Amino acid sequence: QVQLVESGGGLVQAGGSLRLSCAASGRTFGNYAMGWFRQAPGKEREFVAVISYDSVTLYADSVKGRFTISRDNAKNTLYLQMNSLKAEDTAVYYCAVARWWRSSSTSAGDFGSWGQGTQVTVSS
Repeated sequence: QVQLVESGGGLVQAGGSLRLSCAASGRTFGNYAMGWFRQAPGKEREFVAVISYDSVTLYADSVKGRFTISRDNAKNTLYLQMNSLKAEDTAVYYCAVARWWRSSSTSAGDFGSWGQGTQVTVSS
């Protein structure tokens, strides 16, 4: 059974940094895209970043240049380095694994396994 566990969230002042981690277990993920999504109160879940099986990355325009997604396949771990945080980055952040082998997407529906989420709060 696939399990994803996020960590690294917390409270940070605007302009600060956080690094999120997502530890994956249950199978190997080297041939699957992995992504980060977020959901703020009263809003729909939105795409943040994705990294393909061969480390091609895509970012939402709102985080481009500030966030960096990376993966360590040997450790089955996904990361999200978040710099220059803004109040509007406040949300629950979720990691996810794509449904299909060697495919990549920015759509939440194309991801089949999800973590429980970690809260990121940015104070202004």
